[in-house]
Amino acid sequence: MKNDLARAIDLAIEGQWDAAHAVVQQYEGNRTAAWIHAVLHKIEGDLDNSRYWYRRAGKMECVDGEPMAELQTIKASMAE
Repeated sequence: MKNDLARAIDLAIEGQWDAAHAVVQQYEGNRTAAWIHAVLHKIEGDLDNSRYWYRRAGKMECVDGEPMAELQTIKASMAE
């Protein structure tokens, strides 16, 4: 799962939103996947859906973050 989520982040950074979204949807119950999912919907411009996923991830404090920097933060947190 960790490798898949890291791949989803890489796909998002490369601009492959649909592919990244397909990966995170496989891990709906995982908080890290939910956080990535939130960022993806922020990138898409669907802020209501993004907030929903931030709540699921327990990361409402990140709702106003810059998406690409946030993806890097998520990736770094996964390496810990």
